[in-house]
Amino acid sequence: MSTPIHRTSTRQSAAVLTSAQQRREGSRTGSTSARSTEHALLAMQSRAGNRATTAAVQRARDTARDPARDTERDRAAENGGASAEAKKNYRDRIAALLDRFKKNLEPIDTFIKGFQTPTNAAFTQQAAVSANEGLKHSAAASGTSAASGNLLTEAAGTVVSGMDAYKNMKDAKKHETGANHHTAKKKAKTKGADAVVGAANSGSYSAAIAKEVTKVQKAADAAVASEASGIASASIGAIKGMRSAFRVGGAARKYKEVKNLGDPHVVHAGSLARLNESREQAGWAAAEAYVALDAYWGHEGQERLELVSEAIDAAWEAMGEARDAAESLQRAEKDVEKLSTVQGYAKKKQLTKMGKETVSGGGESTKAAAGIVTAVAAGTVGLASNPVGWGLAGAGAGLVLGVTMYKALRAATKRYEEVHHPERWAPKGETPEEAASRKESLKHALKFWKKVSKGERQAMAREIYALAAGPDISGSGSTTAEMRESARSLLIALKSGPAKHKLEPEAWVETLNDPAKTGDWIQEIAEQLASG
Repeated sequence: MSTPIHRTSTRQSAAVLTSAQQRREGSRTGSTSARSTEHALLAMQSRAGNRATTAAVQRARDTARDPARDTERDRAAENGGASAEAKKNYRDRIAALLDRFKKNLEPIDTFIKGFQTPTNAAFTQQAAVSANEGLKHSAAASGTSAASGNLLTEAAGTVVSGMDAYKNMKDAKKHETGANHHTAKKKAKTKGADAVVGAANSGSYSAAIAKEVTKVQKAADAAVASEASGIASASIGAIKGMRSAFRVGGAARKYKEVKNLGDPHVVHAGSLARLNESREQAGWAAAEAYVALDAYWGHEGQERLELVSEAIDAAWEAMGEARDAAESLQRAEKDVEKLSTVQGYAKKKQLTKMGKETVSGGGESTKAAAGIVTAVAAGTVGLASNPVGWGLAGAGAGLVLGVTMYKALRAATKRYEEVHHPERWAPKGETPEEAASRKESLKHALKFWKKVSKGERQAMAREIYALAAGPDISGSGSTTAEMRESARSLLIALKSGPAKHKLEPEAWVETLNDPAKTGDWIQEIAEQLASG
C-alpha cells in the first residue's frame, strides 16, 4: 500500500514566491533602506518582547520560594498541622507565585500597550497605503508577539483575581459582621469583577492573535478575523470605559458625603468657644482662691491655721481645674486640626481617583472606538487605508499609558519614602525603624511588586480611628463627645458605617471601642480612603 503524498498548497507556494520576488525586486531598487529599517524595528520589538517575557518567567520562578514561608510550612508539618491548613498554605503559595509572576510581566505589558501596539498599527496602516506585503508581514509578526504578551499577563491576572475573590468570599462568610466582613466583601466584589473583565480581555487578545496570524499566513479569512478582533476590542474597551464611569460616580458620591460634613473649624466653633469659656472661668476661680489665701494669711486668731489650710486646698483644686480646662481646650483644638486634615485628605483621594479613572476610562473608550473603526475597515475596502483606526488606537494607548506611568511613579515614590524616611508616617508611641540609605531606598522603590504598608494613607487611617474610637482605646480617652461624633460621621461618609458592617449602631460603637479590633478598623479605613 503506497504512502499518500501530501501536496503543498498552491496558494501558499505562490505567496512565498511572490514575497521572495518582491524582496529581490526591492533589493534591485534603491528604496530598501526605509523598509529594512521598519522591518528591523518590528523584528526588534518582537524579539525584545519575547526575551523580556522569558526573563520575567525565570525571575518569578527564581523568587517563588520564600525561605520564611518554607520555614513556617516545615514548622507546621513538624507540629502535625491539619491537612486543611496545609492545603490552604499550598493554595496561598500558588496565589503568591502567580501574583508575583503577573507583576513581573506588568512592565512588559505596559511597554506593549503603550508603544509596541500603536507602532504596529501605524506600520500596518503604512503597509496598506503602500501595498508593501513585506512590511505587512513584519507588522503582523510583531503584532502576534505583542498580543501574546498581553494575553499572558491578562490570563495570569485573571487567575489571581479569581483566587483572591474566592478567598475573600470565604473570609466574608467567616466574619459575618464588622470591619473584617465589609473589607472582605468589598474585595471579593472588586476582584470578582476584575476576573470577569480579565477573562473577557483574554478573549479579546486571543482574537487579536488570530487576526495577526491570519495576516502572517496570508489566509483568505484575514478580513473576517480582523473584523472579529475589532468587535472584541471595541466590546472590552466599552466595558472598561463603563466600569471607569461607575468608579468615577462612586468617588464623586463619597467626595460629596465628606464635603457635606462641613469644615471642622466651623462645625466645632461652638464647642471650642464653650471650652474656652470654661478655661477662663476656671482661671478666674483659681485667681480668687489665691486672693482668699492671701487674706487668710493675714488673719489673726486661733482658726488661722485651719482657714489657711482650707484655702490652700481650695487654691490647689482650682488650679487643677484650670489646668484641666486648658488641656481640654488644647486637645480639642488639636483634634479639630486633625479632623480637618483627614477630611481634606479623604476629599483629595477621591478627587485623584476621579481624575485617574476619567483619563483611564477615556483611553479605554478611545480604544473601543479604534476597534469599531478596525471592524468597519475590515469589511469595507474603501476604508482599508483609513488612518483613523491607528490614530485612535495610539491616542487611547497614550491615555492609558499616562495613567499607568503616573501610578507607577507615585507607588515608587511612596516605597522610597517608606524606608528612607520611616519616621514620617510611623505610628505614635512606636520607635521608627532605622532609615535606609539612598541606594537601598532606590532598590526598594524599584520593587514594583511590593505594596506600601507604612505610608500616608495608613497614617491617616490611624488618625481617623483615634478620633472615632471609644475611651477604652489608648490615646482616645480625652476626645470630646462632639469630636468623636464628627469622626464617626466621617466613617459613615467613607462607607464604613453600621449598615455596611451589618451591625446595629450600638454594636458598631462597641467594635470601635474594642482594642482587639483596632488593627481591623485601621485596615478597613485605609481601604475605604483608597476606594470610591
